[in-house]
Amino acid sequence: MTRADALRDDLLSRIAQRSATVGIIGLGYVGLPLAMTIARAGFTVTGFDIDPSKIVALDAGRSYIEAVHDHVLSAESAAGRFRSTTDFAFLAHCDVIVICVPTPLTRHRDPDLSFIVKTSRQIAATLRAGQLVVLESTTYPGTTDDVVRPILQETGLLSGQDFFLGFSPEREDPGNRDFSTSSIPKVVAGDGEAASAVMHAFYAAAVTTVVPVSSNATAEAVKLTENIFRAVNIALVNELKVVYEAMGIDVWEVIEAAKTKPFGYMPFYPGPGLGGHCIPIDPFYLTWKSREYELPTRFIELAGEINSAMPRHVVGRLAEALDRRAGKALSRSKVLVIGLAYKKNVPDTRESPSLKLIELIEERGGETGYHDPHVAEIPPTREYAFLRGRKSVTLSEDAVKGFDAVLIATDHDDVDYAALARWSPLIVDTRNVFQKRGLSGANIVKA
Repeated sequence: MTRADALRDDLLSRIAQRSATVGIIGLGYVGLPLAMTIARAGFTVTGFDIDPSKIVALDAGRSYIEAVHDHVLSAESAAGRFRSTTDFAFLAHCDVIVICVPTPLTRHRDPDLSFIVKTSRQIAATLRAGQLVVLESTTYPGTTDDVVRPILQETGLLSGQDFFLGFSPEREDPGNRDFSTSSIPKVVAGDGEAASAVMHAFYAAAVTTVVPVSSNATAEAVKLTENIFRAVNIALVNELKVVYEAMGIDVWEVIEAAKTKPFGYMPFYPGPGLGGHCIPIDPFYLTWKSREYELPTRFIELAGEINSAMPRHVVGRLAEALDRRAGKALSRSKVLVIGLAYKKNVPDTRESPSLKLIELIEERGGETGYHDPHVAEIPPTREYAFLRGRKSVTLSEDAVKGFDAVLIATDHDDVDYAALARWSPLIVDTRNVFQKRGLSGANIVKA
């Protein structure tokens, strides 16, 4: 038996017995739910994050992620299966290390791998034989093998011989109550047969279904393909919306009728723009990588252009509605934006089109307020720092009547839309939320 075989078998045994210790780096929308899933499967988990405020909250038993309930966090902590820290020296004690850090884009839509690189160097500082290192952060094909592996091998330890390296794309969907981390099929891959075997065993211990693929690059491509599929189809219906508007056709009615076809069609819906970490960002990781092979990605880039143009289209429709319905310019109007989160029923504001809508309205001289039952205050962001600290407006008849128009950007369920229809002189609805609830009126305009 080779040393690599012995290290593999030892780690497989530890995983089977739940004596393997696990480190999760990055305790956000992916990392914290994963940490709870792994802990509930019987492993001892240490969560790592550079934000001390997260550690303070977790130590107090307070979850800042809706997918993780306080009682679950407290139970795993009390059982000794979960702890959190900012001290990355404790990585030395972890048998399995999972990287769940952000992968944003630069202003020029190039991949920003700085978080992955920094985290890989932190792991390398304490890397020892027999450890499994997993990347879950969404990225372009080749990142695990071409970026993470060389950094770890600078230690003199070799992937597949001394340590194991793999990739498993995250598949979180904030606000989705039908699926959890443990019930969503998990795609896994490893750098070599030994790493693949360890990857399969580790995730199979915590999730219902494991889907192995042949290489880390393939697994990385799976995640991009899923998100590109959505981005392209959303762009298609956004473009159809604009065309059908000009024809006097309601795109929402078209989609409702089209989806009755039991084969060959899947409904996607238009909106004010794309939000969340995945759809607005991930496709451009592939467009960037494809340049290395001198191959164009026309569909992806065109979809990005269409989706990125939606906030300006919506503000244009808002200005037109104010002019025609109220005889008032946007520059002299006050607009209440309903929904700051990028999707309904969650507090997640990452890449939210609502932030862009507010910026565009104010660039044209309008005033804005927002209401979101899940976001009491606008958090700090890199692109919209000037909005930080603004607070959600409490909905009341007097408050709503103080605005010239209401713009529905996110269709949260816990908003009194019937009251809005009564109180607001003008409503611009980008989500078809009023028609879905059987509400109509001359003051409601779709956009």
